[in-house]
Amino acid sequence: MGAEAIAVLGYFDEVAPWIERYRTGQEHYDPPEGSNRIDAADESSWRSALGSFGQVGDWEQLFRRELADEPWRAVLARWWPRLTPGIFAGMTHGVIRTAHAVRGLASVDEPSSLQLDELARGMAYWAARFVHLPGRVGFDGTAALSDAIATLPRRGLPEARNVEEFQRAWARMDQIPGYDAALRAPASADPQRLLSEMTAEFAGVFLAHPDFVPAPALVHAVTAPAAVRLVLPHLPAEQHLPSVGELWKMQAALLTTFSVGRNEREASRTLAAEVETPGFGELAARAVEHGDEHVIKFTEACMRENALRPDDRYAAAAASALQRTPRGAGVTARRIVTGN
Repeated sequence: MGAEAIAVLGYFDEVAPWIERYRTGQEHYDPPEGSNRIDAADESSWRSALGSFGQVGDWEQLFRRELADEPWRAVLARWWPRLTPGIFAGMTHGVIRTAHAVRGLASVDEPSSLQLDELARGMAYWAARFVHLPGRVGFDGTAALSDAIATLPRRGLPEARNVEEFQRAWARMDQIPGYDAALRAPASADPQRLLSEMTAEFAGVFLAHPDFVPAPALVHAVTAPAAVRLVLPHLPAEQHLPSVGELWKMQAALLTTFSVGRNEREASRTLAAEVETPGFGELAARAVEHGDEHVIKFTEACMRENALRPDDRYAAAAASALQRTPRGAGVTARRIVTGN
């Protein structure tokens, strides 16, 4: 994902050195080999394997088989609505990795085997880390997204310190007073506009919480919707709004779980106006030089979203991420909440 984002930013010569540093600087593990074949034609077979990380190898084999037999867009359109209810998988790493793979595939006429393998791995990780969040989002309320964010209850960092404990806490989100009402509050809008509101507002949330732990969680509240935007053109229109609804559930869960205090909108707009921020060309160069994968992906996503609907909070948030993220930061936090 980081390498793909570096290429999109235009720093092609930096891709190979970055991959080598990432390969040698972080622990990597071989995924479990497939041992219990998943039958895509049998709903009970694949549903029972959702969220089973021990079967990530089986999931990868399933998607490799399907991508060998059908166009990748057909496989994506079939599995996307099955996987989006678990969009929180791996703190959204699954959907983000899938989206980066889709962007690469969409850029060529004939996909390579490596590109198809990356899509298979992204979807396999998503399926194997599947996490369902409670609550219903219909976008049938009356509130603007920013107002719905302001009404979310805040609990701060819970006592959970591993992925299993976090998942148990997230499964009970709808039991928190005020959570379900805030989840249902947003009014309907065009999916593309909702994505812009999501990324802008949560860039502001990131900016307004400089001491937020774990920082990658709030980064993903921006990079995940920005990633989903890359995929929507390749999906049937009826899948667009439900996908955005699952993203809102994810953002609500992150903010409720990890943050305290509100007023992010006012605070972030004040900060964005007061701080002298470099342009995105300079921010991109600094992000690539910095090297942290979350900083790189966050900067690329903010730059892309700002080009669609300019908002000062994007550049200010990207600059803030550079300042407050040490090189190699986020690894411990990522392992706590994603199990990686």
